Amino acid sequence: MNVIKKTITLPDGREITIETGKLAKQADGAVEVRMGNTMLLATVVSAKEAGEGVDFMPLQVEYKEKFSAAGRFPGGFLKREGRASDYEILTARLVDRVLRPLFPDNYHADTFVNITMYSADGVDAPDCLAGLAASAAIAVSDIPFNGPISEVRVARVDGQFVIDPTFEQLQKADMELMVGATYDNIMMVEGEMNEVSEADLLAALRAAHDAIKEQCKVQMELAEAVGAVKREYCHETNDEDLRADVREKCYDRAYAIAKQGCADKHWRQESFDAICKEYIESLPEEERDEKTPLVKRYYHDVEKEAMRRCVLDEGIRLDGRKTTEIRPIWCETDYLPGPHGSAVFTRGETQSLSTVTLGTKLDEKILDDVLNKGTERFLLHYNFPPFSTGEAKAQRGVGRREIGHGNLAHRALKRMFPDDFPYVCRVVSDILESNGSSSMATVCAGTLALLDAGVKMKRPVSGIAMGLISDGKNYAILSDILGDEDHLGDMDFKVTGTREGITATQMDIKCDGLSYEILEKALMQARDGRLHILDIIEQTIPAPREDYKPHVPRIVTMLIPKELIGAVIGPGGKIIQGIQEESGATVSIDEIPEGGYIEVAGINKDSIDKALAMINAIVELPEEGKVYDGTVRSIMDFGAFVEFMPHRDGLLHISEIAWERLENMEASGLKEGDKVQVKLIEIDKKTGKYRLSMRALTPKPEGYVEPQRAPRGDRPRRDGDRPRGERAPRGDRGPRQPKKD
Repeated sequence: MNVIKKTITLPDGREITIETGKLAKQADGAVEVRMGNTMLLATVVSAKEAGEGVDFMPLQVEYKEKFSAAGRFPGGFLKREGRASDYEILTARLVDRVLRPLFPDNYHADTFVNITMYSADGVDAPDCLAGLAASAAIAVSDIPFNGPISEVRVARVDGQFVIDPTFEQLQKADMELMVGATYDNIMMVEGEMNEVSEADLLAALRAAHDAIKEQCKVQMELAEAVGAVKREYCHETNDEDLRADVREKCYDRAYAIAKQGCADKHWRQESFDAICKEYIESLPEEERDEKTPLVKRYYHDVEKEAMRRCVLDEGIRLDGRKTTEIRPIWCETDYLPGPHGSAVFTRGETQSLSTVTLGTKLDEKILDDVLNKGTERFLLHYNFPPFSTGEAKAQRGVGRREIGHGNLAHRALKRMFPDDFPYVCRVVSDILESNGSSSMATVCAGTLALLDAGVKMKRPVSGIAMGLISDGKNYAILSDILGDEDHLGDMDFKVTGTREGITATQMDIKCDGLSYEILEKALMQARDGRLHILDIIEQTIPAPREDYKPHVPRIVTMLIPKELIGAVIGPGGKIIQGIQEESGATVSIDEIPEGGYIEVAGINKDSIDKALAMINAIVELPEEGKVYDGTVRSIMDFGAFVEFMPHRDGLLHISEIAWERLENMEASGLKEGDKVQVKLIEIDKKTGKYRLSMRALTPKPEGYVEPQRAPRGDRPRRDGDRPRGERAPRGDRGPRQPKKD
């Protein structure tokens, strides 16, 4: 067994180890990566031949966390891992976005990368090791790859950048980014920030890239130690004469269409497609079937070059805009009467209809991932139906792309969500049209809908997608890119933020050698576009609604002592359920360090007030000397027990019912269920028992003298009493029982 191990030392002294040669040796490449007690196993397998007719890179990346890694059972009836969680999908997407552009353009074999977390200590985040593990597995394999790459998380904690911070450090960070890069170039960025400046973002990228360079070096050493030799392959058969002919006959016509600057996406696409179709029809009939796939591939390159040269040489974009120009925007709030907040945001041919729903604690999202348990009060969901791009196909379940785009918009808005907001909030963005950056339209529409719902956001947020066209010497940065500019360009750089700074970003780079100078210029150009969109948002709705809409449930919160939580809930939840049934309000209670946090929600004020009164009656502490309205619960020979507060009974002794002496309880006239007014005259501090009085609430009769109680030993004896100290006759006590051995 040829086991090879390499070590990476992080700036703070923690170590990451990469080991190969022990596990999963039948895969093309396999490594285990450890940091502390967290361990990932990454494997990669690639088919030897490409599938028939495949002219793209069929890569699939899966990330999976085992519950046993943290010593836990999965939830549900089956008690086994099921479909991937959102967290696992987002982690897999981060790895995929860095790996995919670095496979050779002519490599088309099915390739599967699997990353599994087998051990976790809850200290170090495993997702920041996934990219390193995947790249190292490819590095020790024979699969061709223009890497290695690595991914790190960089966070700013107490003003200092930390690489791959612990979970505890992340809680204190005001910015955190996941950065993927090769030794030479940054390829992917995604993260969220608390309104940071463009300069701070660039500084974080530099810190991350410095750490990635060291990790790439170690992978190169690992591959050399293994002796990895990349396989030979032939997945494309090209016809260079045909390629040249397609360019000669189609380039000028494609350039002319690109130069027209028409804003209609469908007209452009039909015009470009017509050029390719005419060329195919010009081929001899006996050659068409064989050459059509090659013609389409070569024509795609022609179309891409025409669009790019038109931008670089003449400054003309596909829809005729200048490089810094934002498409026309119109937006409207309060668009739908039913939701608690709604808005439409339309920018060019991209449109989002967003709604806001406000709910109670019972509507919280429950998180039950391997390392992440808890609840979430601010939710954002993104939907992308096929009709938004004119596709004729059925709408299926939520895909990875929708989860990724929704997560970006969620991160953009969540830090501007009010900290003490009593409601659970769900934003839903339905994309009705799409031609470029529907996730940024979601951010803008989400802001409008939140303001329409009366959510007191810290500041409104807008977002913009930036593009790049570069030929290695010249470049053009494009604001508010179209779908085609994303597809045919070199960069997709999304930036969201307020007037104070950046709240989230996502970047995918498809070219080599993107300098920090270009990144800085793109960020500043994005800031100008962001502020332009914010102006329009603030013109549409200058501030949040002063009050919620009439059909929004009202919520009142209160804090009670921790020891009274059980009294409010009751055995088996009986008390709190009774409060809800009687009042019509929704009541939830949570234990927090300060005590019991109660939320009372209802559509009308009366139901809330009634529930609050019932809760206050339970949590109110009895006070000596206070008068209460009570109910007689039981009659005893010596008095009555009266419930003077919910679930609190006190003794009303026979001597405290009236000033005159009562011979028995029948003389009092009290019956079970009677309503009486009593005064709490004593709380026994040792036993916690309560003494009540009715006579204390009536005037003392004139000349009344309190009877003196004789000491217990001097009390007169009644007829039939046995002399003190005399035992009952044996016969009255039954026969003596024999002692047991």
